[in-house]
Amino acid sequence: MLNFIWIPAAAAELTQVKTPWLAGICNWDDALIAKAVIWLSLRLSKPILKLLDEDYINNGLSELIAEYNTAYTLNIRIFNKLQHTISGWPGGKPNASDANRPERALPAHKRVIIFSPHPDDDVISMGGTFLRLVEQGHDVHVAYQVSGNIAVHDVDAWRYAQFLGDYAAVMGLESEDLSKTVAEISNFLKTKNNNDVDLPSLRKLKGIVRREEARSAAHFCGLDEAHIHFLDMPFYETGGVRKNKLSDTDVNIIVDLLNEVKPHQVYAAGDLADPHGTHRVCLDAIFMAFEKTKQEEWWKDCYLWMYRGAWHEWPIDEIEMAVPISPDELLKKRRAIFMHQSQKDHPVFPGNDKREFWQRAEDRNRETAHLYNVLGLAEYEAMEAFVRWNF
Repeated sequence: MLNFIWIPAAAAELTQVKTPWLAGICNWDDALIAKAVIWLSLRLSKPILKLLDEDYINNGLSELIAEYNTAYTLNIRIFNKLQHTISGWPGGKPNASDANRPERALPAHKRVIIFSPHPDDDVISMGGTFLRLVEQGHDVHVAYQVSGNIAVHDVDAWRYAQFLGDYAAVMGLESEDLSKTVAEISNFLKTKNNNDVDLPSLRKLKGIVRREEARSAAHFCGLDEAHIHFLDMPFYETGGVRKNKLSDTDVNIIVDLLNEVKPHQVYAAGDLADPHGTHRVCLDAIFMAFEKTKQEEWWKDCYLWMYRGAWHEWPIDEIEMAVPISPDELLKKRRAIFMHQSQKDHPVFPGNDKREFWQRAEDRNRETAHLYNVLGLAEYEAMEAFVRWNF
């Protein structure tokens, strides 16, 4: 379990942070030893169990050899540490020893909440694990923290508005309010400028688009309506990129859900490198909610697992649970992502990466599996990775 120190992205690339053993004498703890051995293995493209004394000596890690006498002893230790992170049972394996597994065996059927900042982060970031948890019989809830309405293209919103009007006309559903709203949205979009804030009615329509896509994906993953929660946290609802600050209202929405479900497991987006993004704000709200609920009985038996978003993955040395994904499961994950049609092809906020979200997710999951394989572990099609938060 890790307690994180907030390190700016630029500072994380400094030698003193990334490879401190190349900058001078280190204070070797378990985390730094694992980081160094994994770095050496990947640097030399040699499996951990094949690293030799001279490999350590020639790459600035002679201190470790002096500490452990031989590379073999150290290699075995780090190899076993990595191997124990791999689990096909993200909710814990019933009737199995917990000694070398990241999750507890009991209770066999856990109550789980997957927090998704936007309506598609759940399937993009941990869709394979989502499917696995449901298939293995856990009581899985998914909670979409914000509406994601600003990430719907105007042309898509216009199409849905026209659909509403046309459907009402074809079905003979006379509604002056509906006709007025459709006309209002259409007229606004005809003259909208880039910096204009959407009308409340348009934001509501875009939010419904995201909501129904999320509902379809959650149903595809095996959930019923009672296990799908749309939190619509108020801080997000400004109509623009700049959001409001978190309030007690935002946090209490999460507190209420936690106390309702009483989870044994919580999954949350741990994009800690983004101090101003929605993911970071949503994670802060979860931390604050956990702080408010720490006197509750369920809190004592709850693990918080963090996943990463569409752009980055946890460093191998920080991963505490790696869930293997088969080729068929990866295809199912892709199909769940495809349910989010408004975010496919050309999302409103793609970042600098030109790949579609499903491509980013698959490439990242395959790369994680590849790195484990290079380090000498079993070869899997793909892997989703998690780090457990230490309260």
